[in-house]
Amino acid sequence: MNIPRLKNSDSGNFFLLAGPCVIEGEEMALYIADHIVSLCDRLQIPYIFKGSYRKANRSRIDSFTGIGDEKALKILQKVGREFDIPVVTDIHTEQEAILAAEYVDVLQIPAFLCRQTELLAAAARTQKWINIKKGQFLSPDAMQFAVQKVFDSGNDKVMLTERGSTFGYQDLVVDFRSIPVMQQTGCPVILDITHSLQQPNQLSGVTGGKPEMIETLAKAGVAVGVDGLFIETHPEPSMAKSDGANMLQLNKLDELLEKLVAIRRQVI
Repeated sequence: MNIPRLKNSDSGNFFLLAGPCVIEGEEMALYIADHIVSLCDRLQIPYIFKGSYRKANRSRIDSFTGIGDEKALKILQKVGREFDIPVVTDIHTEQEAILAAEYVDVLQIPAFLCRQTELLAAAARTQKWINIKKGQFLSPDAMQFAVQKVFDSGNDKVMLTERGSTFGYQDLVVDFRSIPVMQQTGCPVILDITHSLQQPNQLSGVTGGKPEMIETLAKAGVAVGVDGLFIETHPEPSMAKSDGANMLQLNKLDELLEKLVAIRRQVI
């Protein structure tokens, strides 16, 4: 993957998208990035810092959505520049594609918007890398059409992310067949570990999760041959302003990645 500033890309490892669910402040973002950069440098893992500058898909109107668009985007930009790493953030509208492209290297299309033609086309026109998350309601085969929309809009820099499929009203399940199926598009395929463990549509209006299954899902993804992993992490998930129920505690990332790198060495 020829993403600007993507270090260790010749290591043979999976690449990693990791960071907080949403940008809560500059100090925390820099703290998380510093920890993961040091870890990925040691393990030779290509790394992209992840953080949403705004959360649009919330269960309740009083849920936390962000600290302000420009403020959060400037923090993402500072993380990228200070650590010389690429950064990724979600977008939700054509106007957001234009705005976010001024600050980040990768634009991420949320799963619930992966069929939005104008959004995909607007993202493509920025000539940034585009990470399209597979809708929980779509088959992996159907993602070829989302990819083609970006290609037809003049951009061939596309990644696809598996993040689980709807399994009843309040659960998700990962069909690992989706990874080789989506790899047939020629695009790198990522497994979103933490969102795949969400338990949505809870009566409390707050999404639940099963973080105790993070290691299991990650090991399976690496064994299947996924190109990249997506992991949301936070120093104190219970205090996170978004998706704390399914995030990995930051101090547990080291041991997890060490195990996954060992598995990777056995399957390549």
